[in-house]
Amino acid sequence: MPFLGQDWRSPGWSWIKTEDGWKRFEYFNHKLGDNINELSLEELDNDKENVYVGDVCEVAAKKRKKDFFNNNTKSQFLFQERWIYVQKESTRERHGYCTLGEAFNRLDFSSAIQDVRRFNYVVNLLQLIAKSQLTSLSGAAQKNYFNVLEKIVRKVLDDHQNPRLIKALLNDLSSTLCILIREVGKSVLIGNINIWVCRLETILNWQQQLNNLQIPKFSDACDIINLGQATPTLHMLSEDRQLWKKLCQFHFAEKQFCRHLILSEKGHVDWKLMFFTLQKYYPQKEQYGDTLQFCKHCSILFWNDRHLALIFKDSGHPCTANDPDSCLTPVSPQHFIDLFKF
Repeated sequence: MPFLGQDWRSPGWSWIKTEDGWKRFEYFNHKLGDNINELSLEELDNDKENVYVGDVCEVAAKKRKKDFFNNNTKSQFLFQERWIYVQKESTRERHGYCTLGEAFNRLDFSSAIQDVRRFNYVVNLLQLIAKSQLTSLSGAAQKNYFNVLEKIVRKVLDDHQNPRLIKALLNDLSSTLCILIREVGKSVLIGNINIWVCRLETILNWQQQLNNLQIPKFSDACDIINLGQATPTLHMLSEDRQLWKKLCQFHFAEKQFCRHLILSEKGHVDWKLMFFTLQKYYPQKEQYGDTLQFCKHCSILFWNDRHLALIFKDSGHPCTANDPDSCLTPVSPQHFIDLFKF
């Protein structure tokens, strides 16, 4: 079948600037003879040279840009979008399907960690991926994963918030990397083994920095236990009955801890033991300030900006439903992973 039109492999047309504006330059065209008197030979040669130099510079710039994104593991050569279409099978209109790595690349998780409401959501999602889905990510998605992880660690080291949550993530990730490196050959690793060893060393370095972090305030009861292990004086403070009593009253209803009273040998209520017992009976529910939303009508996964939704009545994605709000479902981190299990 003949190919009509300009060759798709060509760099494009060359243009020259004249008094009448920009005109397309054609090397072998009889029409150029009509205007040859308007252009001096010297000017034409300069234009040819400028076009050639411009093409060479453009090719060199593209090559440097490509090498930069290929060699720099911290880069993000990604299309950041507010929403993506979740396709699980091929149809007549659409071919292929959306993978976990593609969704992780295209949705803007780097900006999400700067939002206090979305921070815990992104961290828990990264932890679930580290446990079971790390090897299923593409090479670009793995680069993006570790890039987002580095931003999270730097943020925690700067503002000293949520260090325990990040420690749990790094522990799970380091365990996974140790298994992958030890069983190299049995599992599929994208990239050189030295890259994964370097990533593991970086994670161990982050863990050391987090262990040396001075926490200005407590985030949970485990911080009080750890504080009591520092000195005998702090140990006495961490065993204070009034402290644990207030923690029980703050986290649990009166009916809950009245059902599970635990008395010490002296006949007093052991509030510390009761606190951890109540945690087993009434575990904290998974709650987030903001999550990804999934539209059941459009099969679209997106970040919903509440400010834009209130001001411009924006649903966050191009929804065709009569009542877009009724079609939205909040997506938990586990649900996000389950969406891409085929």
